Amino acid sequence: MIMSRSEAPTPQGTAVTGNLHDRLLDRLLAGLPAEAVLTDPDVTASYANDMASFCEAGAPAVVVLPRTVEQVQHVMRTATELRVPVVPQGARTGLSGGANAADDCIVLSLTKMDRILEINPVDRIAVVEPGVVNATLSRAVNEHGLYYPPDPSSWEMCTIGGNIGTASGGLCCVKYGVTAEYVLGLDVVLADGRLMSTGRRTAKGVAGYDLTRLFVGSEGSLGIVVRAVLALKPQPPQQLVLAAEFPSASAACDAVCRIMEGGHVPSLLELMDRTTVKAVNDLAQMGLPETTEALLLAAFDTPDPAADLAAVGALCEAAGATQVVPADDAAESELLLQARRLSLTALEAVKGTTMIDDVCVPRSRLAELFAGMEGIAEKHDLTIGVVAHAGDGNTHPTVCFDAADPDESRRARESFDEIMALGLELGGTITGEHGVGILKKEWLAREIGPVGLEMQRAVKAVFDPLGILNPGKLF
Repeated sequence: MIMSRSEAPTPQGTAVTGNLHDRLLDRLLAGLPAEAVLTDPDVTASYANDMASFCEAGAPAVVVLPRTVEQVQHVMRTATELRVPVVPQGARTGLSGGANAADDCIVLSLTKMDRILEINPVDRIAVVEPGVVNATLSRAVNEHGLYYPPDPSSWEMCTIGGNIGTASGGLCCVKYGVTAEYVLGLDVVLADGRLMSTGRRTAKGVAGYDLTRLFVGSEGSLGIVVRAVLALKPQPPQQLVLAAEFPSASAACDAVCRIMEGGHVPSLLELMDRTTVKAVNDLAQMGLPETTEALLLAAFDTPDPAADLAAVGALCEAAGATQVVPADDAAESELLLQARRLSLTALEAVKGTTMIDDVCVPRSRLAELFAGMEGIAEKHDLTIGVVAHAGDGNTHPTVCFDAADPDESRRARESFDEIMALGLELGGTITGEHGVGILKKEWLAREIGPVGLEMQRAVKAVFDPLGILNPGKLF
């Protein structure tokens, strides 16, 4: 519902006074079209949270959907003048509460800024606005023989701005790296409305501090990304996939170590445990081998992928694989990848609610992490399915529980925390690609320590002295 200032009611449950609410809408409508300012509480409530469980969300005072950089600048000047918090959002597919609204805030949804401004095959760059959907960009650059590698599981929905905010990864990280490796430059609207450009369009550049990398992964706490210069690669050959069945997760993790130690560079190396395989079969009747304890998927996009798969298949057999099946063609390969992409949806169907963890450990300690997670599931009498970007040690333990059962919900949260503690004990990190948000901010403090936390807060204060950008996130 779109209203003028005089028609807009104060959102229920907020502490905004009528006078301040009116002033806020007056200021916003002075520089924004009426259709870009949403005030109906039923509508604004739909922007309150992302896809994370156990993360509180407030009631926004207003939702703004700008289409231009100037409109974003106007919103930030207004927010600074009136000391109103601003929560930037993309598609809200995040899994840490990083896009959750604060009470009385301006939700700044950037989904309408969705233009691909340039694709340059010579410089191998794309220039995009933050609301461009990942899959849309990928398909657009493919038409030029180019490739944008970062591919989160939600790539058909998530936006480039959101990917930058969380430094997200995807299935191909083992070979191509995460979003941070592809962001060359940014245009950022600062908290006070000033526009700053960082980085470059060139293949190389080391002028000054790397502020571009500082913004990547900052979860909207330092500024609003309104334009990004992204690096592209030549489109690789069609990849082929191999599936290897193992009698234990430990054996599958051993195979991962052998593959990486052997110098192989797969374009994908994914692991699904028995709980996940069963869930996918129950959901989509994919015909995956339910007798397996762990299913490893390896892919190569090299000029001779069949030879690479044969070499990796031999390593899997040496690690104890009971069956190794290389795909014959692209269609069969895509079927195997579809099973992997369905994992999280399938696990959601097990109990109705999930908590998805994001612990990353050194590859050499992956087997210990899997063993520990199995013990945690038994201890709390819970179903925990595990999928992993095994090639880079990034696991997604997914706790399945009934949200209507208070005791099961409590056990789910406790198990989630124990998995993060286990990851830190094994020399890992609490998040490999999902971000900190609300869900993990206590754990961020544990990981980086008091001095690290002090320095991060000092950086935040430089860019956002009033503390209005995405308050309550990270720390």
